[in-house]
Amino acid sequence: MSQSHQQASLPGCPGCEEPPAPGDLFCGACGYDLSAVPTPPDRPTVAITVPPQSVGVPAAGAVEWPRASETDSSDLPAPTHRPADLPGVDSGGRPLPTAAPSAVRLDEPGGGAATGGPADGSGDFELAAPDPRTVEHAPAGASATGAKVCVACRSGHVDPDGYCENCGHAQPRERDHMEQELGSVAAVSDRGLRHHRNEDAFAVSSTALPDGSPAVVAIVCDGVSSASRPDEASAAAASAANESLLESLPRGTHPQQAMHEAILAASEAVNSLALEPGQAMEHDQHRHQNAPACTLVGAIMAGGLLVVGWVGDSRVYWVPEDRANPPARLTEDDSWAAQMVATGLMNEAEAYADERAHAITGWLGADAYELEPHTASFKPDRPGLVVVCTDGLWNYAEAAAEMAAAVPPDAYERPLHGAQVLVGHALDGGGHDNVTVALLPFAVAARGAGSA
Repeated sequence: MSQSHQQASLPGCPGCEEPPAPGDLFCGACGYDLSAVPTPPDRPTVAITVPPQSVGVPAAGAVEWPRASETDSSDLPAPTHRPADLPGVDSGGRPLPTAAPSAVRLDEPGGGAATGGPADGSGDFELAAPDPRTVEHAPAGASATGAKVCVACRSGHVDPDGYCENCGHAQPRERDHMEQELGSVAAVSDRGLRHHRNEDAFAVSSTALPDGSPAVVAIVCDGVSSASRPDEASAAAASAANESLLESLPRGTHPQQAMHEAILAASEAVNSLALEPGQAMEHDQHRHQNAPACTLVGAIMAGGLLVVGWVGDSRVYWVPEDRANPPARLTEDDSWAAQMVATGLMNEAEAYADERAHAITGWLGADAYELEPHTASFKPDRPGLVVVCTDGLWNYAEAAAEMAAAVPPDAYERPLHGAQVLVGHALDGGGHDNVTVALLPFAVAARGAGSA
């Protein structure tokens, strides 16, 4: 869930070219100090002096610089040269050593790293800032003393605030990208492309009913960005709901009643955060008066039943394994648009086109008007895939048919891969919000009937 801010003045971060969010002082992707970006010169061009041949550069090594084909926002010619295009000289006019640059490393076969040139011989050196979503899966680097090593420069140590002491890059945070696979259930959560942090959270687990049959649980929570500490709220709610279900289901509590109780437990966990001292940063002081809040949606597969529960606008979709059968959305949003449609004041197209469409009318938090947990129970008569997600995903696949089209065909057999594909679908669509999705393949052992 996002907030609106003033338009950023920079088209892209000078360090990683990622568009900064409005009002940012530091790049959320690489930590670049945006306040230190120099003001563009007020002259249209800058002269570039090419060292003369008399300073020791062989005539055979002369380079004909290509004409720039593009210009940047300040009308300066776009640089088109490469590190290997010119041997170069030092301040005394002497040729520079030809050894490989120490700041560039190419761990590819073909002699790229050993010879000092690129492995493919193109003259292009690979030195890109790491993507927090990709480096999260790499083993955390550590120096000989045990200190964490920067994932960007791979040489500087990381300070307690999470920034490299050498290059200043912000290091990936644990919640920027999370994945978990547990038997037949899998979940993926990502910060997205616009937010500084991931305010979503999830919990997946499995247990057994008193008769020994399995029960699988997925809980997904979305922090309310306009409230304080939304990341803490979502994490507390997901954990509390999951623990409640793991306690009540083995006792023989009906799954639908267990889901109701889990939502109440999650609500109490979020409410308790309002009584604790806030941990928000100084720039969030205007939000300190708002109690932590989040939405919640969950699914339980147990005893041939599919039970869903929710508060807010996170959703559950049903996608049959046989795509010839129609998919369905199993939840109704606690939102302004859904309320307008339910009361007959607007049709669905009109309501969701309104700027107030996504304003939620139900949430977990101390300042919620009235907690009304929603639960529903189904008994599918065919195998299918249960998609539990935040609006960071369904904003890019709102209708059930659109969600089914985004789910890869092999997601029933490979739920983790399917969740990764769905998160990628949201990021490709713009990634304007945090994205979280859990997939639960629902198997039908014997032919059942109807809906419970």
